[in-house]
Amino acid sequence: MKRSLGRVAAAASVLWMVSACGQATHSGDDFAGTTGEGSSSSGGGQGSSSTGGATTSSGGAGSSGGGSSGSNSSSSGGGGGDAGTTDAAGPRDAASDAARDATASSSSSSSSSGGGSTSSSSSSSGGGTTSCTTPPAPSPLMGWAAVSGAVGGATVATTTGGGSTTPTVVTSVADFTSAVSGTSPGVVYVSGNLNGSVGIGSNKTVVGICGATFTGHLDLSRSVNVIVRNLTIVGFNCKDADAVAAGQCSSGADAVTIVNDAHHIWFDHDDISDGSDGNLDTTEGSDFVTISWTKFHYSSLRADLPGGSDSTGAEGHRFSNLIGAADSLPIDVGHLNITFHHDWWADNVDQRMPRTRAGKIHVLNNLYTATGDSYCIGIGVGANVRNEGNAFIDVKAPLNETFMDSTSIVTSINDLYTGVAAAGPNLGTAFTPPYAFTVDDPSTVQAEVMAGAGPH
Repeated sequence: MKRSLGRVAAAASVLWMVSACGQATHSGDDFAGTTGEGSSSSGGGQGSSSTGGATTSSGGAGSSGGGSSGSNSSSSGGGGGDAGTTDAAGPRDAASDAARDATASSSSSSSSSGGGSTSSSSSSSGGGTTSCTTPPAPSPLMGWAAVSGAVGGATVATTTGGGSTTPTVVTSVADFTSAVSGTSPGVVYVSGNLNGSVGIGSNKTVVGICGATFTGHLDLSRSVNVIVRNLTIVGFNCKDADAVAAGQCSSGADAVTIVNDAHHIWFDHDDISDGSDGNLDTTEGSDFVTISWTKFHYSSLRADLPGGSDSTGAEGHRFSNLIGAADSLPIDVGHLNITFHHDWWADNVDQRMPRTRAGKIHVLNNLYTATGDSYCIGIGVGANVRNEGNAFIDVKAPLNETFMDSTSIVTSINDLYTGVAAAGPNLGTAFTPPYAFTVDDPSTVQAEVMAGAGPH
């Protein structure tokens, strides 16, 4: 169901709730470094819109695919999402969804831990009241997503998503699929608990409101100019059909896949966890990506599936962020340029924070507390990594340089190491970013990221 969104104009304070860091077992290496990434996703039919006020849609079921430029298509590689877009039973049933809608403007409030998402209907500060249906403003855009460029098409000046388009609220996965398909500009507010596999088209802004959670797989295949913010995204956690059929998490879907020349993509203030393969992977020539103020974690110390062949043992396939599906792919040359800033790798992440290849990757003012990990940042073939102002707290290895070749570059600048040996010597001189940025004092990073990362 979709419903129109009224305007609420007032000031409010935001309470961020964060969860404590867990412990993880560890073992050796990057076991699936050359696996292909991506998954099939379904597109959706376009909804009709009316002028004046919030957009509404016909709410039909999504249709598969999407062959036009900037729309969604099946991605190549090994990982696969659960086919279809049915709105499976989630933590809350339809009756309680209706109750939530009926009370969306009430003044009661509650908050959930684990990434800072809040489910309050409204909050007050200094006499003002702001409904949770009015999302907080995004962070200032910084990083590669702000840089003008193109990937095999028209140049995009910066990442604006759906711009100032009137928002549409979606409360079912069918309507979500329809609202984010195609290339027409759209702003989509996600409310409630949605479950499924959804492909996001181009020129879209997706915003979680009122503590929204999406469980399943988001596929950004050939997507251009997309913003996803303030949303809790939970992967299939190795229970999707492909993972179960193969007996291995690595055959399942990522929680989020950015793939097939997707570019100008910005994830901001999200909480992403429990991807079967990865939490958020960027592969196959994708470019101009910024991931900011986002928490990555796993809900448990999951091990290999029984009888599976992931060969990760007790540590499980808890590999968070892969950049590049394999070494030396021609499609990646000159691409995979990504900025991670003010992100938090937390409970039970074992490795790939991120695991890099090919691109110019700026890892800035991030927090690492994944105690028991195997390593944090993996330096791969052809990668040019600027490791700057990060806080590594009681983790095993800030850098893993065993994947690199003679073309790889890594420079570590003013990082903080607590309970961990410092990163190894610089190897070459990393790139100078073509965008403006500010480096926070690394001694302040832990407090500010734990308070600020994740949905508001």
